[in-house]
Amino acid sequence: MTNGETPRRGQADMHIHSLASDGTASAAEILDYVEHRTDLDVIAVADHERIEAAVECRRLAQERGSRVEVVVAEEVTTRSGHLLGVFLQARLKRGQRLETTVAEIHEQGGLAMVPHPFSAFTKGMRKHAILRVHKSRDPLVYWDALEGFNPSTAGRYGRTATIRLALELGLPLVGNSDGHTLDTIGDGRTYFPGSTADDYRRAILDKTTSGGCVDWGFVREAVIYTRQVRKQVRDVRRWGSRTILGNDLPRDLGVPGDQLALQRQREHEYLSGEGRTRPAGPADRREPEEPFA
Repeated sequence: MTNGETPRRGQADMHIHSLASDGTASAAEILDYVEHRTDLDVIAVADHERIEAAVECRRLAQERGSRVEVVVAEEVTTRSGHLLGVFLQARLKRGQRLETTVAEIHEQGGLAMVPHPFSAFTKGMRKHAILRVHKSRDPLVYWDALEGFNPSTAGRYGRTATIRLALELGLPLVGNSDGHTLDTIGDGRTYFPGSTADDYRRAILDKTTSGGCVDWGFVREAVIYTRQVRKQVRDVRRWGSRTILGNDLPRDLGVPGDQLALQRQREHEYLSGEGRTRPAGPADRREPEEPFA
């Protein structure tokens, strides 16, 4: 950087949903939209209890040589609420004790974040659970960031309390869209020094991130929810066709069948022990190995 030149500030949205859970767009559609309709540098598809679309979106970005970097993430349900795992190598198990899942994220070389804390409208995590992890003596059980900027009603509800808690605990804040439709991607975002996924990770660890969002409002959320309902109706119809009529019509995850098979093979290899990362505590966090797919 030359004298007087403004340092590069990257922009990331690491909480996007696809057809694979309760979103309305495929992995390919998400990547196309981000490439051509946003100025985001890094994204993560973070479906509920799934990573198939995230892995496919990253594969497409790498195959195309996209200007956008894609990270594998998952919004997993724990006994204490929703948890966001970023930079994952394999799918996380739902319904586990919070500390168990946080440790598994770090064992994979990932980052553990709290999405839309305190939300009364979704399974937002409560303060006592957040503090329980923060006070843990287990070297794998700690927070990397709190999602302080989320444009949904769920995010707005606890924003002030989240920002206050992050300051109290010395944790960085991030912004994400929690987008379930293409036109909402990027409405919440994280700003960080640099422009790459590695720069984003480093900024989290160095606590140099900032965030922001454009709140949706009730009218826009009603439109978004209507689109989600239409998608869910299609899912139910396909489910009925499979279970009642016996048709060979799998759930539409927005990922080609051959890629799903390859993903599962690679995930099996990873979970069998090949390429696992070494567990790392908060004072000993190295760059992760290449994810499984």
